[in-house]
Amino acid sequence: MPATFTSHPVEIERKDPGIGGKPPVDRRPTGGGGDGDNWENRPSGRRGPRELLSRYRLGVIFALAGDLMFFVAIVSAFFVRQSAGHFDARENYVSDWHPLAVPPILWLNTAVLLLSTVTVEIARRQLFREIDVMEEWLGLGRPAVKRASPWLIATAVLGVIFLVGQWIAWKQLVLAGFHFDSPDPSSHFFYLITGTHGLHLVLGVLALGGALIGLFTLRRIELRQIVVDCTAWYWHTMGIFWVFLFALLVVFQ
Repeated sequence: MPATFTSHPVEIERKDPGIGGKPPVDRRPTGGGGDGDNWENRPSGRRGPRELLSRYRLGVIFALAGDLMFFVAIVSAFFVRQSAGHFDARENYVSDWHPLAVPPILWLNTAVLLLSTVTVEIARRQLFREIDVMEEWLGLGRPAVKRASPWLIATAVLGVIFLVGQWIAWKQLVLAGFHFDSPDPSSHFFYLITGTHGLHLVLGVLALGGALIGLFTLRRIELRQIVVDCTAWYWHTMGIFWVFLFALLVVFQ
């Protein structure tokens, strides 16, 4: 009788050997969440790079959610105070809110901060280049560090420029007669909004400095990726917050 061939569900599927003599094995994880990375190849009981990165990202998200609630509270108080006023002797309702002219330098500051979000994203992506990660695993140096560190430095410099620009804007308002302790409530909220965001950005610049130090001191590339990735997430969020707050000051002042 002729031989017959049947397929069984227990057959093991052969993997494509690939091109150029590459072995038919899954690639090692890079810790960056890239496409096709096998994040589950780890000893039992130990956390994989993706799981570790996700945990740190989740922590950053929770911290930023608290900041978001804080800024929402400030914005809510802004609108409530803007609509407040008093009745004069003729029982007419008079608002004591006087619009404040936004210093033109804040437009330049906004452009600087948006540019810094681009540089920090480039730095983050440099650490997840698979070819650079493979070279480090093969003991060929740390090319990802060399590629990412200049962009991190550029981001920190742009952040400092933004803070200096905010200080100049405050000085211009003081010269125009708008002090923090002036009776006009619009001045209070301008200093409160820009000062609070500026404080968060100072923390971001410090985080960038810590990430830059971590690039050269941390031995495991997964840890360096986590530090830079979480710092980039924080910096992007501060950029989004500022765009929203700046639009608030420009449109609703």
